Amino acid sequence: MSRYVQALAAVLSLAGAGGLAACVDQAAGGGAGARDQITAVGSSTVYPFTTIVAERYLADAPRARPPVIESTGTGAGIKLFCAGLGAAHPDIVDASRRLRRHEYAECARHGVDAILEVQIGIDGIAFAEALDGPRMALTPADIYRALALAPGGRPNRARLWRDVNPSLPAIPIQVYGPPATSGTRDALAELVMARGCEVVEPDTVGLQERDPNAFATRCQRIREDGAYVDAGENDNLIVQKLRANPDALGIFGYGYLEQNGDVVRGVALNGVRPGYATIASGRYPGARALYVYVKKAHLRAIPGLRAFLRRYAALWGTDGPLVKRGLIASPPNVQRRAATIIAGEIALDPRELR
Repeated sequence: MSRYVQALAAVLSLAGAGGLAACVDQAAGGGAGARDQITAVGSSTVYPFTTIVAERYLADAPRARPPVIESTGTGAGIKLFCAGLGAAHPDIVDASRRLRRHEYAECARHGVDAILEVQIGIDGIAFAEALDGPRMALTPADIYRALALAPGGRPNRARLWRDVNPSLPAIPIQVYGPPATSGTRDALAELVMARGCEVVEPDTVGLQERDPNAFATRCQRIREDGAYVDAGENDNLIVQKLRANPDALGIFGYGYLEQNGDVVRGVALNGVRPGYATIASGRYPGARALYVYVKKAHLRAIPGLRAFLRRYAALWGTDGPLVKRGLIASPPNVQRRAATIIAGEIALDPRELR
């Protein structure tokens, strides 16, 4: 049983069925909820940053119950978050990509129709190898040819990196990466695979706007024959696998690369290595925004949730502890907007989503 489920079961056993109903009512209309513990689910990339915020929040409020933070992956976390209001449902979802319009619609269908969208910083999808690895240098086109289910509309038969590019080494294509429920996997498809597809197959340029489903099938589906290995939501496990298999590559958020620089190094994409400056400037092809989404109704119902968000805003600056852990600070104007959303409890306009 996960830590989130265990903690939630303990809360509900104390609150009882009546307490749960009260929290649902109060979450919709204000007042103190039956649950007095902040809960968050979602991205494994954002997880360590939210954990640091939880530690600092507790330092400020030692009598508060410790927040329960679970790494479920962005997609799975959004499903939990959108399932409803009240004590049975998390207050926050960490996300390594932006919420999608159809996901917001699912939230709204369950009464979750007032959501704060807070960009906490920037991250990069880092391709990494062991320090004693082959010193790879790749392009999005190389990655598309290596990992796509059917590049050029034909089943992927590439077995060696040299099969996709003669300048690459004759070693097996073996990439450990996140599962389909992960925002990092989504970002891989959108930021890297899609770009590579448009280079290799120029006729796909503009297809994403005309027919998103056809584009996803042609350009973004990952092969399933063992060249790409779903390593789950545990990014530390990918680091361990790279140590055991130096010829393999791994994919995870830049923060894990930063924290494990004594074991792995970043692989350049288009001649640019993942690093703080290259991701912050957008030169690295895998740069992306990171978010937390918060139920506005729960700000009134869950003690400490407002203070928790204010603590997040106080820690995401350039010299703050989140950056020291591997977060890349947003530009000042993005930080100001995020802080304004927290202070004013400004709900997301779903028309901004796609």
